[in-house]
Amino acid sequence: MAIETHGVPQLELEAVIGFNGHVSSGLRVHPDGEHLIYPLGSTIILKRIEDGKQEFLNGHTNNVSCISVSKSGSYIASGQVNFMGFKAVIIIWDYAQRTIYAELLLHKAKVEALAFSPNDKYLVSLGGQDDGSIVVWNVETKQAICGSPASASSAGHCLTLQYSNTNNIFVSAGSGTLRVWELDLLNGKIKPTECQIGKLKRIVKCLEISEDDQFIYCGTTSGDIMKVTLKTGFLSDCGPAKPKYSKGVSVLRVLKSGDLLVGSGSGTFTVCSRTNFKTLKEVQLEQGVTSIALRGEGQQFFVGTEAAQMYRFSYDNFEAKLISTSHNSAINDVAILFGTSELFATCSGGDIRVWYINKPKELLRITVPNMTCNSLDFMTDGHSIISAWNDGNIRVFGPESGRLMLIIHYAHKSGVTAIAGTRDCKRIISGGGEGPVRVWELQPHGHLLLETMAKHKATVTCIKVKSNDKECVTASSDGACIIWDIVRFESLQMVIANTLFRTVCYHPQEYQIITSGTDRKVTYWDVFDGSVIREREGSLSGAINGMHISQDGKHFVTGGDDKLLKVWDYTGGEVTHIGIAHGSSITSIRLCSNNRTLISTSADGAILRWKFPHPSSS
Repeated sequence: MAIETHGVPQLELEAVIGFNGHVSSGLRVHPDGEHLIYPLGSTIILKRIEDGKQEFLNGHTNNVSCISVSKSGSYIASGQVNFMGFKAVIIIWDYAQRTIYAELLLHKAKVEALAFSPNDKYLVSLGGQDDGSIVVWNVETKQAICGSPASASSAGHCLTLQYSNTNNIFVSAGSGTLRVWELDLLNGKIKPTECQIGKLKRIVKCLEISEDDQFIYCGTTSGDIMKVTLKTGFLSDCGPAKPKYSKGVSVLRVLKSGDLLVGSGSGTFTVCSRTNFKTLKEVQLEQGVTSIALRGEGQQFFVGTEAAQMYRFSYDNFEAKLISTSHNSAINDVAILFGTSELFATCSGGDIRVWYINKPKELLRITVPNMTCNSLDFMTDGHSIISAWNDGNIRVFGPESGRLMLIIHYAHKSGVTAIAGTRDCKRIISGGGEGPVRVWELQPHGHLLLETMAKHKATVTCIKVKSNDKECVTASSDGACIIWDIVRFESLQMVIANTLFRTVCYHPQEYQIITSGTDRKVTYWDVFDGSVIREREGSLSGAINGMHISQDGKHFVTGGDDKLLKVWDYTGGEVTHIGIAHGSSITSIRLCSNNRTLISTSADGAILRWKFPHPSSS
């Protein structure tokens, strides 16, 4: 990647829609009380609470797995995952400068948890299950002081860490292990003391230490909370007896009053009493709670869930206010409303969502439960969204109301995999999992199948219609791209390559097409005789999944499994700019008609908005 990006100008990232809700306690409030800190892919996002302005910390090479903020707010520490056999880096960021302060490399494959000491001098890190060690770092010298296996050989994996509020003492916990560690700076050692929890067999998911360092609260997968005396390591209490928290306690926070905020794996979010663990206030959120972040004295707090949603609460009325939404699974397709640059739509799982381009805000959500939307497009007049689904149906929705306007049942046997509409908004062209391409006519009160064109032998991955509505091109996993006459319903030209085609685009003047796919090559083809005009190496690693060409035909954009977004000069065939921010494979790309904005989506549910570097001269 370093060779590929060397010396090429970088694209400017304008906004990000997304939040990795699966990172435990990944959502934090900075001690200044003005910024939210959270991960998305390999990026850490700093978002100003007041106006939503975003800043980005880029430096990780893979997905961020944990985040910690120092008590003074001077530093942010983040750990990542890496491939087996490779070491996973911890980055300490200088918050004021927004730069990398130190990179610490010791743990194998994954950094599980991080915790700063109360005076900002030390950082404790916990490796993942393939590493299993705890390391104490000196923040000032950027060196490791000492390390130790996290849990006894007879115990299970360690999952979480928490530093005490006053002393050089920290606590680790996990599957059948709960230890209090003392940092001996003179001898450069850490000494563990096992906590005695009697006959209880518990897997601890989260830890919280009371402000006076008297008690450790441990949230368990069994759905109860253990209260352990820090000084002695003895179990003081365990509750609630019944009902326990469904799907376990996934996150805890101690309030100033001493009461606990508890988030469970089933989405239950409560305030519970510190004495008998009785629920005082309760609210149900969508999917499991993974983060609770207190702002200031804890009068206001932010909650993150596995559904990639963020909520704001105030302690007094305890009502959830949804402040941010995003997809929590791979985005399959993106479409921009033709002729305007105001709205775009994305599909992921059973969701279609419509967004404003200028402010990252969800305008509409259409959900079809237990289905997957593979592809979508806006009709040119903007009156409908056409969508392709894995149950073999084509669904047409109203883009304002989200109302189902039309459903074409059993359009394709093995699911509908690609879809496009004609400019006159009278016909839909669809492709299926088994290869046929079908042309449908939309009528005032229904639809009519005009023709089935069967030449592809495998999944149709992309369909583009010529501007005169008389021809279209389809790309398929069988290694063929076919140009069809959709008036007489016959194939005009077929181009074949040793690849699984993922994407195809017409040049605006429509005498050439460009294709790409798993062979990582970008190929220019002549429409009339099907000959190869030019071939370019599109990526050094991984397939190219998305491609879009500017309306003036001077530039095109590609993105794929290498997580890099590339802007190309069409005639020169050279990369002019590269975008580095995605933490997962890029799945689709669209360029706005005004040539100012670029939207890219990825397999981790992220939507990124970039400033396009070659605006139209008009």
